[in-house]
Amino acid sequence: MKKPFHHLIFLSFIISISFASCVSSQKYKASEARANQLQNDKATVQSRLNDCNTQVNDLNNQKTALMNENSLVLGDLKTLSAESKMTIADQAKRLKRLQDMIQAQKNVMTKLKNSIADAMMSYKTDELNVYIKDGNVYVSLAEKLLFKSGSDVVDPKGKEALKSLALVINNTNDISVMIEGHTDNVPIKTKVFKDNWDLSTARATAIVRILTVDNGFDSNRITASGRSQFHPIMPNEAIEGRAANRRTEIILSPDLKEIYKLLE
Repeated sequence: MKKPFHHLIFLSFIISISFASCVSSQKYKASEARANQLQNDKATVQSRLNDCNTQVNDLNNQKTALMNENSLVLGDLKTLSAESKMTIADQAKRLKRLQDMIQAQKNVMTKLKNSIADAMMSYKTDELNVYIKDGNVYVSLAEKLLFKSGSDVVDPKGKEALKSLALVINNTNDISVMIEGHTDNVPIKTKVFKDNWDLSTARATAIVRILTVDNGFDSNRITASGRSQFHPIMPNEAIEGRAANRRTEIILSPDLKEIYKLLE
């Protein structure tokens, strides 16, 4: 009986050890899996922490860059403000100077217009008219004061009028002179003049020669041009209108070089 009993005890011991070994193996595997999970969680957390640190560094860099940019902008604004104040002050001075120069030019041209009107007051209004337009002085001379119909030869009475004008403008500095010949719309075609362009230009040129050659006006300050029939001051349907359109205009313009320099 003892031998079977011993076998039974031994068998129980083996079973106990096997069971304990099985339990210990399961616990080990569970612990190992838990340890692996914790390791993975640690790696994940560390990765997220690294990402957060990277983002924090990026934000700090952006903050620093924004602060630097803000400082530059503030500096630019201060500089711009100072320059703007200077520009406004300079512009005010420039505008005042420009206004003074324009007014001075107006005064010169008004005085010139009055001097010409006084010098030529003996002529009738249907022969000669003096006025200011667009800052220029216009001396409008009717055909009957200067020329015979279809001719570019200035009559003696016209020469006397031009002499009186030359006495004034020769003593006026800083002006330029444009002579414009005008006709009515009645076509002309002769051996001398092909059309109204020829006639108007020839008349302007004749007056230029009288002012420069006969009366000493500076040739560098005078120009001749023909406008033909294309700039009428009255309708050409009536006799009076055509007579008014047959005219020569002497346009006196102020020298604007200094004003142009100021505007550059």
